Amino acid sequence: MQSIQQLLTIIKRLRDPINGCEWDRVQTFESIKACTLEETYEVLDAIDQKNFMELKSELGDLLFQIIFYAEMADEQKKFNFDDVCKTLAEKLTSRHPHIFTHPNTAKVPWEAIKQQERDQKQQFSILDDIPHSLPALMRAEKIQKRCAAVGFDWDTLGPVIDKVKEEIDEVIAEVEQQPPVTEKVEEEVGDLLFAVVNLTRHLGLKSELTLHKANQKFERRFRQVEDKLKAKGYQLSDVSLEEMEQAWQDIKLQEQQNSNIRK
Repeated sequence: MQSIQQLLTIIKRLRDPINGCEWDRVQTFESIKACTLEETYEVLDAIDQKNFMELKSELGDLLFQIIFYAEMADEQKKFNFDDVCKTLAEKLTSRHPHIFTHPNTAKVPWEAIKQQERDQKQQFSILDDIPHSLPALMRAEKIQKRCAAVGFDWDTLGPVIDKVKEEIDEVIAEVEQQPPVTEKVEEEVGDLLFAVVNLTRHLGLKSELTLHKANQKFERRFRQVEDKLKAKGYQLSDVSLEEMEQAWQDIKLQEQQNSNIRK
């Protein structure tokens, strides 16, 4: 608690309209949204790298964002950091009644608890509280999970895979139109992406993290393509697509061989 109070005092000083930091005192809720997103991704990056010293630092930066928002809200007499903590404590206890309020009762399904909260907020749709600012893959997954909770979902993997194939066919059909209509192609590609997210979800994976890993793999391999060609004295601008593809396939084969050796 002493450390938290120290942070609150520091941020109040930084926000002082006369003697505060020139940058901190002019910030608004809107202006630091991008900073919050950036700090979140830096936390995830530290976790991916298993760099716990860096993670400690990045979590501090993320905590700074939370306290900063609370300080701005306090200045506007809306709520303060203590209110944030109280609201979180109430939410955690209400969502785990089998642990905190009724220890010996059966566990209440998570979605049932969430639905009670939505009813209290008088939401018209079960989708109302899904943030529009979420990355598109994450939002698609949340929409699908919310609909699945009320039975609007396939029970087996077969129809999910069939839907992906159907959407691929529809993309191809639109692309082959003469001339192709950009809006229709975009719509069908969007449907395909949504179907792939659904497949990923049914396989028990997270779409955002799955694509993140695919990005990392592609980047690792492409950097090796660059190194391989540079070792031969070539620049990327000097080589053909076929030569780059051959280097790519060589790297894939080497990775597979190394993986087999480790096994």
